Amino acid sequence: MKNALKITFVSLLILSLVTTTTVIYSVTAGERILHAMVGMSRALILLWIVLGGALMVLLRKPIRLAIGRIRLAWQVKFVLFCILLAMLEEAITTLITNQADLFGAAVGEVYITASTNYLDVILFHSVIVFVPMFIAWVGLLHRWDFSPFWVFLFFGFSGLLAEAWTFGWGHLTEFAVWIFVYGLMVYLPAFSVPAERGARPARWFLAPLAVLLPFVFAVPWALVLGLLFPDHPAIHFPPIQP
Repeated sequence: MKNALKITFVSLLILSLVTTTTVIYSVTAGERILHAMVGMSRALILLWIVLGGALMVLLRKPIRLAIGRIRLAWQVKFVLFCILLAMLEEAITTLITNQADLFGAAVGEVYITASTNYLDVILFHSVIVFVPMFIAWVGLLHRWDFSPFWVFLFFGFSGLLAEAWTFGWGHLTEFAVWIFVYGLMVYLPAFSVPAERGARPARWFLAPLAVLLPFVFAVPWALVLGLLFPDHPAIHFPPIQP
């Protein structure tokens, strides 16, 4: 896909995301809980997708140079960098959950993380499950030369699939937000992978593998975590009551 088409695709995705959430935010003005939920989503979009995504694109080249100077195998740097960005994204979402009163609700009444405790979120609910997904991409990038854009897009679809599998297939309608939320965890790490690694050109028919393999890696690990910590709650809040 040419750069102009990539920019157009991402721009349209952002435009649809911002437009949809703005309309829904306006329509739900009289419904306190729904309004707060949409408000939290808008905050995530602004901080992680718009601001965070813009900084990643603007600073991608100096960041790649800095990552290249670190004396570790590119595979290790890729996974660690992905983990770092995932932790940053979860720091934003946990902060938003803890600031529920700014959106017109009590803490725990509306939320976008499983807990108000950041360490609990990353160690039991989110980042800990993402690690095998990042490792799956090490294998893919070792063998095939996927561009950073396609890594971003395919991992976004993997994240969308994970959200739908975990929280209900209705979340597939939220494809735009989940593509960005997950895709931005891997865009910069993929951009920082060295080109001279002997990878083969990526082909279009590898797309299903690129989307499904991280999900396949994550599911067994999530089941193991469930067995290791059977009494740990899936969510530390009561169900949201619209």
